[in-house]
Amino acid sequence: MIRAYKFLMRPTVRQGQALGEMLRDHCSLYNAALQERRDAWRHVSKTTVMYGMQSAQLKEIRAFDPERQGRWSFSSQQATLRRLDKAFAAFFRRVKSGDTPGYPRFRGVNWFDTVDFPRDGDGCRWNSTPHDPVTRVRFQGVGHVRVNQHRAVVGRIKTVSVKREGRKWFVLLSAEQGRPDPLPATGSVVGIDLGIANYLADSGGSFVPNPRHGRRAAERLEAAQQALSRFPRRKATDRTANHHRAVEKVAELHRKVRRRRLDHAHKTALGLVRAHDFIAHEDLKIRNMSKAPAPKPAPGQPGTFLPNGAVAKAGLNRSINDAGWGVFLTILRAKAESAGREVIAVDPRNTSRTCPECGHTAKENRPTQEKFHCISCGHHAHADTVGALNVLRAGLVLRDANPA
Repeated sequence: MIRAYKFLMRPTVRQGQALGEMLRDHCSLYNAALQERRDAWRHVSKTTVMYGMQSAQLKEIRAFDPERQGRWSFSSQQATLRRLDKAFAAFFRRVKSGDTPGYPRFRGVNWFDTVDFPRDGDGCRWNSTPHDPVTRVRFQGVGHVRVNQHRAVVGRIKTVSVKREGRKWFVLLSAEQGRPDPLPATGSVVGIDLGIANYLADSGGSFVPNPRHGRRAAERLEAAQQALSRFPRRKATDRTANHHRAVEKVAELHRKVRRRRLDHAHKTALGLVRAHDFIAHEDLKIRNMSKAPAPKPAPGQPGTFLPNGAVAKAGLNRSINDAGWGVFLTILRAKAESAGREVIAVDPRNTSRTCPECGHTAKENRPTQEKFHCISCGHHAHADTVGALNVLRAGLVLRDANPA
């Protein structure tokens, strides 16, 4: 299996400048390759330029511009061209499927923050000084950069990437390792119901409160965005020092919320994986759930629209995105696979409207957000707990119907 690692780098001032130049030059290569594809399609009888054709030009490009392109790893430049090729492949796939195409766009320097090295030892070397007690990673054109390695790397390094987040630099590794030993069996099974009032409710009647990281930071973020809005919109190279500080403050607040959300998701998923052998959850279509409502044109009044609940739906969408269900479920599946646990997604329809005692399904069974009261047998419970119980039962049915 493949496991990813992310470590903070501590480059010197000169190394930081070199890393910034590396991103700038790879961004320039990406944009030039995109421009070539656009020009070939528009002006040369709709000719499609492929990755192989652009990769073959790298040798000439490096010889023509040794100061900017010739100093960096050939393999990393190939990875940048593959990145553009994947963007076009995704574009054509969306066109064929009828989705919004999203044509690949040019990248500004501040929007190009990652350089990939497809193989350890080719333009980069992880732990390049093994006899030194300080871990270092070496990059061609940059040198040996100190790394804050907070945990051991297990397995064989496959790829290495450099990423910039604000003013910090990180190295990302992917390592190939054997499948770890599964955790000891607990004999416990659980169903979980994700929500907004409570982050998570399980079939045992327990609840995980919703931390609402985005809402807690909303006031500070709003003040930072208002301060940023007072500056006129300019290119990054034309901004003043105060403008740069305002941009960085907004970005840092967003990163802080994201880190807190990830930390909470990791800890919650780890607790579930350690405690239960089998976990069932709802197969939520989060993208559809967070869509804006369609407008309602007023009949006989062109240009006039009826109320469609867009304001209320916008608040619900913010709460759904703030909860981060998709990130949590991705982390849960990854941790379960490493621990030898089983995770199954079930159809979420009517899970909170079906009585777990008599099986009666009706909209009236759930009079409020929290209360469940079966109109057939009179069963009382918390609505989220009822949903988790029904999710667990549906998951056990699927497991028994499809034995491993």
